[in-house]
Amino acid sequence: MKESPESRRRFLKAAGLTAGAVLFSSGYVVGESGMAPEGDSPAPSSESAAADYTLHIKTSPVEIAPNRIISATTYNGQFPGPLLRFKEGQPATVDVHNETDTPEQLHWHGQMVPVDVDGASEEGTPFIPAHGKRRIVFTPRPAGFRFYHTHNRAGANLAAGQYSGEVGPVFIEPKHEPGRYDREVFLVLKEFEPTFSRGGDMAQDFLPPAKVKALEEQGESAMKASLAKGMPHGYEVGYGAFTINGRMLGHGEPIRVKRGERVLFHILNGSATEIRSLALPGHLFEVVALDGNPVPNPAKVPVLWLGTAERVSALVEMNHPGVWIMGDLADDDRHHGMGVIVEYAGFKGKGQWIVPPRFRWNYGRFAKPGASAEAPDETFDMIFAKDNAAEEGFNRWTINGMSYPMSSLPMPTPFHLKQGKRYRIRMRNASDDIHPIHLHRHSFELTKLAGKATAGILKDVVMVGGYQEVEIDFVADNPGLTLFHCHQQLHMDYGFMTLFDYV
Repeated sequence: MKESPESRRRFLKAAGLTAGAVLFSSGYVVGESGMAPEGDSPAPSSESAAADYTLHIKTSPVEIAPNRIISATTYNGQFPGPLLRFKEGQPATVDVHNETDTPEQLHWHGQMVPVDVDGASEEGTPFIPAHGKRRIVFTPRPAGFRFYHTHNRAGANLAAGQYSGEVGPVFIEPKHEPGRYDREVFLVLKEFEPTFSRGGDMAQDFLPPAKVKALEEQGESAMKASLAKGMPHGYEVGYGAFTINGRMLGHGEPIRVKRGERVLFHILNGSATEIRSLALPGHLFEVVALDGNPVPNPAKVPVLWLGTAERVSALVEMNHPGVWIMGDLADDDRHHGMGVIVEYAGFKGKGQWIVPPRFRWNYGRFAKPGASAEAPDETFDMIFAKDNAAEEGFNRWTINGMSYPMSSLPMPTPFHLKQGKRYRIRMRNASDDIHPIHLHRHSFELTKLAGKATAGILKDVVMVGGYQEVEIDFVADNPGLTLFHCHQQLHMDYGFMTLFDYV
């Protein structure tokens, strides 16, 4: 099955990344018209009243480096979209104008909102019509780092879906903030200029080695049978430009820091398909939240790994003066731009890079030590599989043998829930791909990782490694159709979705 020892990352290689960190103080709401103090009155809901935020979906030029300008669908003509700050539990109003020719969905990723707000047509959310407007009223929750993005299918159109620039950060202010940091920095990691290639193998050595032999045999056997029939490897996506906050490495403002500062980095992987890593030479990241949810056991690590749509909030003590590159571990990506300069006061010059120590990313590091989750009321078993190149050259993805029928909505709902019950999903990956699995409108608890029971980590996306098993629990506490899918755009577009409903 392995077509070469090259990783998929090298096989698809492309370029560039950004600089220009976005800095925001925690006491302000940043909107289209500027900054308003925290004491604003609750959001109005009538059509005649002003919205808290207004977003315009439109095609815009984005300068990712001097004389390197791309065309992208954006929010408010910028990438990333504006940071939206809400208050936990305080009603909010957002007006969304769609200035494109395509009906749009705006998904409030990581929030517990009703189906008519969530932004997924599979659940029944109304589209924002082409050249039309929709006013969205909701109560933001839970507190923490969330984001918003398009939820349109892209398929073979590499100008659509999350391949373009429809990604923006959201921060929901908690009712009580301990304030253990001096300031915040928001970073959105994103690639542009996508192209198709025939896939290679995805590097997975950053995850704990926990392959399940039976899953590996199943996946390898299916791939060998496909290749023996003369099928090529299914399409994958590579990129020509990488950005952080819309700028390539060395072409934006550096993150300027002072010795002794405690900086809270909120990092979002806004990629359509790529898993990203991030390191800052001479510094450690103290992970305090995953996907916006505080972890029970904050821990310091030398490297962060983020699947598509994952977020990490991490404190960094600025105690190693100099000019450094905060960048991806992959040399090709970093050399072509996947990094941002961190510059201490009083220091100038070229950013330096030092390879960090070898490190495996394990969510369990941040769990409650020695704890196990409570027993579920019911368990759902899911097996993920790949039909190589079965969909006009694209891989078709299945959950328990069923591929999402994109041509015939609504989809059957094979998983039925009862409100208030606790459910466990036992996910078994019979493919060699890493799948960043997302559950809409709920948070879930990680309950088994790499064969070990765990508890206390709440997320809305989790990476399930190739030929590995992961178990998650969630409480059915937000009624309505609920979408479950891989957040890798190619996978979700070609069948990797299913629905839960409440009965």
